[in-house]
Amino acid sequence: MIKKLQNSNIEISQNILKVFRASYAIEAKLLNASDFPPLNRPLENYINSKTQFFGYYKNQRLAGVVEIDNNQDYTLIRSLVVDPIFFRQGIASALIEFVFKTFESDLFIVETGVDNGPAIKLYKNFGFTEVMQWDTEFGIRKVKFELRSKT
Repeated sequence: MIKKLQNSNIEISQNILKVFRASYAIEAKLLNASDFPPLNRPLENYINSKTQFFGYYKNQRLAGVVEIDNNQDYTLIRSLVVDPIFFRQGIASALIEFVFKTFESDLFIVETGVDNGPAIKLYKNFGFTEVMQWDTEFGIRKVKFELRSKT
C-alpha cells in the first residue's frame, strides 16, 4: 500500500529518515563514497521539507519512500529509497509507477550516482534516458535521467 506521508509529523519523519539512512548507506558503498551528503540530512530537513513524500508499506512497516518535487514544468523524483530488508521485492518499481499515475507531467527527472547499477537499471527499464553526467564537490559522479511523456 502506498500513501502520502505527513512529514511535518516528527514520528513519521523519523521513520522516513530511518529508511533513507538504511538505503543510502548501501548506495554510499556502491558509489565508494566516504562523504555522502544524503546520509547527513538532518531530521529537521525532513520535517520542514516542502517536497511530497509517499511511502510504500509492507506488513504495516515503511518499506520504501519516494520524495517528489512537482511543478507545471516537470516532476522531479528527488529521492527513491527502499529499506534494504525489502530489496528486490518490486517496491521501487511500484513507487515509480505510482508517481507516473499520480502526477500529470510532460517531463519526469531523476538523478543517481553513476556507479549505482541497480538504480540505473531500474530507471532505464522505465524508459528514462541519460541526459548528462557531472562530478559533485564530494567526488561523486552523478547521472541525470529524463522521461518525456508520450502524449
